[in-house]
Amino acid sequence: MKSGLVAVVGRPNAGKSTLVNVLVGEKVSIVSSRPQTTRGLVRGVVTHAGPDREPDWQMILIDTPGLHKPSTELGRRLNQAARASLSECDAALFVIDVTKVIGAGDQHIASLLAEAGVVTIVTLAKLDLAGPELVAPQLSRAAAWGFTSYVPVSSVTGAGIDALIEETVSLLPEGPLYFPSEARSDQPEQVLLAEIVREKFLDRLSDELPHSLAVRVTEWEERQDGLLWVAADLVVERPSQKGIIIGKGGGLIKLAGTEARLDLEKLFGRRIHLDLHVRVEPDWQTRPQLLDRLGF
Repeated sequence: MKSGLVAVVGRPNAGKSTLVNVLVGEKVSIVSSRPQTTRGLVRGVVTHAGPDREPDWQMILIDTPGLHKPSTELGRRLNQAARASLSECDAALFVIDVTKVIGAGDQHIASLLAEAGVVTIVTLAKLDLAGPELVAPQLSRAAAWGFTSYVPVSSVTGAGIDALIEETVSLLPEGPLYFPSEARSDQPEQVLLAEIVREKFLDRLSDELPHSLAVRVTEWEERQDGLLWVAADLVVERPSQKGIIIGKGGGLIKLAGTEARLDLEKLFGRRIHLDLHVRVEPDWQTRPQLLDRLGF
């Protein structure tokens, strides 16, 4: 059978996580309109069975943080993680937002991929938001990189997704079944839960606050009645941010917590109680030891 690792790279907010979720068929990466939403290497697993119901290919999609010019220790670590994924992958999907002009950031990523020598499919995402007058110039610019192939897709309508899967599978080497056929991700449940809680705040926060928020699970108890009881800290950098996260009369933390709980109950198939608390850790994005404790 064919199997291998496929790095999904691109600039922040290019549509990488949405694409990974569509390819996997369920939510394994959080999504928001904020750049740098993804903060770790999230592996989504896609397994296909042949006519005999035995797996005939499996690809492990590595959803990477958006490559950017870092201004903090956290940003440096995110870039390092994204670059490191190129050294272990068998192929790469280079995701470009087709609605935005190819710029210096895209050129830099193209250079990194060329230096790594990884076979690359340039994936022009958000096709549903662009007509031929936008797609054609982007294809023409990207063609100068000379990568393996170029596939426009829409994660909303599904256009081009089958073609992208077929093209990607054709690049995979012969290999083993890395994950059980039913697996969709290698992400621990506690990590996924924390990320989904964070997701519910991101698009409701302004300025730099989305980047200053981290979520850390502190307690996890599976009770006899089937309830999953979870306590988590919402970590911010300044006391002034604490009130914003809580919201007027506790409105924001209640609304985001409820949305997260409903999503998680569908995903985990069980009742969940979320106990959320806001904790101030001054300048946590720049403190290496604290970043280690937060899992970065």
